[in-house]
Order: sequence, then structure tokens, then C-alpha cells
Amino acid sequence: MTIKKMRSFAAAVAAVLILAAVLGGPAGADEHPITVFAAASTTNAVTDIAALYETDHPVKLRLSFASSSTLAKQIENGAPADIFLSANPKWMDYLAEKDMIVTETRRDMLGNRLVLIVPMDSPNDGLQVDASLDLAGLLGDGRLSMGDPDHVPAGMYGKNAMTHLGLWDAIADRLARAKDVRAALVLVERGECPLGQVYATDAAISAKVRVAGVFPEDSHPPIVYPAALVKQGLDVQANPGAEALSFLDFLQSGPAARVFEAYGFTVR
Repeated sequence: MTIKKMRSFAAAVAAVLILAAVLGGPAGADEHPITVFAAASTTNAVTDIAALYETDHPVKLRLSFASSSTLAKQIENGAPADIFLSANPKWMDYLAEKDMIVTETRRDMLGNRLVLIVPMDSPNDGLQVDASLDLAGLLGDGRLSMGDPDHVPAGMYGKNAMTHLGLWDAIADRLARAKDVRAALVLVERGECPLGQVYATDAAISAKVRVAGVFPEDSHPPIVYPAALVKQGLDVQANPGAEALSFLDFLQSGPAARVFEAYGFTVR
């Protein structure tokens, strides 16, 4: 084959590939995946729900889990995301104030509870979480594992609760500040901290910790998980927002609700 013919053949192949890309097909889902940024506490549930969705929809879901504060900052700095599921309204409000979410798609999806956890071999159990609780005494020489209360939603709720109950001042300088709630869970699982404050849903997925006490619901603001489409995602997708909105709606469907509830979330 001459060089001229080889070039003609290569051009023809390129034209076919371009046409296939334009027309879509199985590769289309991989070329334009839906990127979901979700709070670390939803990792297991959202992963299972995404698998359910992909079974019946020709789309690829790309999942990213971290503290809601970290995800919000990443979106602010231009990280490609189509959907944001936050563990509290504050970080959704943060993006809304910067006009970075599609306001009309925002909805409150889930609720949760705050708990104190201990390693499975801990003698502490049946703790009454109220003003009489001696948290400092329970810690001994150790630290309380929790999401960094300066920005991690679980830690922010925890600080609110402990402040309300008059427990905060005694342990404020006894913290192991974790980057997100799952990292706080791991510190207790490894025995690096004798006590941790996490969501009930995080405690439920671990065979290495148990719940030693539950915070009263009126000791902190309601735990609310809002979700919304991200405006930047609409700008970069070939089919602006349609598939992303479809998955966002699916997160509130019956099958998704059953998954969330199986992991201990309250479906709103």
C-alpha cells in the first residue's frame, strides 16, 4: 500500500470513529459519565444505588466521596461535578451563594443520628448522653475521634450537641480531628482512640466498633442531607443535565430509599 493510500485509509477510519462518537452508542456513557460528589457518610449507600441505576441505564456514574466541605471547595475551584450530595445544608448554601448549583433542583433527601462509638472490646456501654456524662474521664489519656468540627459536618453537629449539653469545654483540647467522618470511624476501629463521635450510619457498617451512646436529637440542629445539580456540570456535558437529573431523581425513588434505610438513614 502506498503512503497516499495509507493516508486515505487512515482518514477514512478516523471519519468512521468520529461519526460513531457523534451518533453515540455504548462508548457514549464512558465519554460523558455523570460525576457525583457525595458526603463520606453516604459511601456505601450511594455506591449500591449507583450500581442499581447503571443496571438499567446506559450511563457511567463516577463517584467521589469526602467531607462535604472538601467537596464544596473542590467544586468551587472547578472540579467537574454534576451532582452534589452534602451532609449538611451549610456547604450546599455555600455553593448556592456563589451561584454554583441549580437551585430549583435542590432537595432535602436524608436524615441521620449522632452517636458515640467505642472499640468492640471496650468496657464502656449504655452511656447516657446528657449533661452528667464524664467524657474526659471516659477518654483517660486518649482522645475523642471526630470529624474536624471546624468544617466537617459530623464534627460540626457533634460540637453543637456537646456544647448544648455542657460537655464541650472539658474535651475541646482532647480531640483527634479527622478529615471526614469515615476517617473518625477508622481511628476507633484501629484502637487509636477509645471513643469516637460519628453518625449512626457509620457505626452500623463496622464490625469493629459498637454504639455506646446516642445523642438526643434536640441537642443539635436537625441532620439534613441536601442534594442538587451543579451548574458547572451543565456546561461540560454533551446532554446538559438530563442524565444527571435522572439520577438525582432516582436517589429519591423507592429502590434508592430502601437502600438508604438499610444503611440506617432516615429518608425525608
